[in-house]
Amino acid sequence: MKLKILPPTLRKNNRYLVVDIKIDSQINKDEIVSIIWNACIHFCGELNAADFNLWVMRFFKLNKIGNYYNYKAVVRCQRGYEQEVRSSIALVNKVNGKKIAMTTIALSGTINGALKFI
Repeated sequence: MKLKILPPTLRKNNRYLVVDIKIDSQINKDEIVSIIWNACIHFCGELNAADFNLWVMRFFKLNKIGNYYNYKAVVRCQRGYEQEVRSSIALVNKVNGKKIAMTTIALSGTINGALKFI
């Protein structure tokens, strides 16, 4: 028996944040996922962060500017929790002794709309 796909009215609505990342050393997608999850857990707690439905959808390494490496990422979160995710991302300034600056550039309803800002 085939499984049925949920109709659009029963699916969770997602929003996509475009995040600009500047850091002292090179990092990969797994490290960004853990940085964002830890930031949300520290700012909002485990119970609330579980509702965010966070995931890093795309990760781009752009270039090196002076002493900093520049990255951009598209982060998925559930609709209604965008402000909590944005504020927790903005509060991160140090990871494992490395300076990091993360800012949200744009918010979009689709991945294709978010990729226009990269």
